Amino acid sequence: MSGSVRAVVFDLDGTLIDSDAPLLEAFVSLGVPASTVTYGHAVAEECERLGLALDDYVAAYDTTAAQPFAEVDEVLGSLDRWAVCSNKHPASGEVELERLGWEPEVALFADAFGWRHKHLGPVLERLGLGPHEVVMVGDSDGDLRCAEEVGCHFLWAGWNDRTARMRPSGEVLARPSELLRRLGLG
Repeated sequence: MSGSVRAVVFDLDGTLIDSDAPLLEAFVSLGVPASTVTYGHAVAEECERLGLALDDYVAAYDTTAAQPFAEVDEVLGSLDRWAVCSNKHPASGEVELERLGWEPEVALFADAFGWRHKHLGPVLERLGLGPHEVVMVGDSDGDLRCAEEVGCHFLWAGWNDRTARMRPSGEVLARPSELLRRLGLG
């Protein structure tokens, strides 16, 4: 990763906020067995796969439950430019950003991607940056795919226990503050 990075694009669920349990609880409350739920998908695609109405899932999701991972607030406060690229429903994602007092330069959710898996093109366009000027941080293979599709650098959010257990190949950050060191900010 070179010194030309001008912005960081984060996934939201499982990367900035510890949302695995609230995401799972919403599905379980709708009768889905916990063992059938997977992470990293567009919310509409996962609801379709599980035979649920998207509106029912959004109503069941508790937007007050997910909290930031340790150090995330400090890291975000240290960045000049950052964005969110998320598979989450905008109604939930926007409420969570507001509740946490986070103001990314760009925040795109599932509706911006036609309710299918997210991609970085629209985020880069709104940032006015090329792929070599951003780094993406995420917790899933889908996040990695987003970065690879445009050719930007990717870092794994290894502070998420689920991600750490996956033992992904590539660069894994154990703590959010490691991102600042990688960017030369800490």
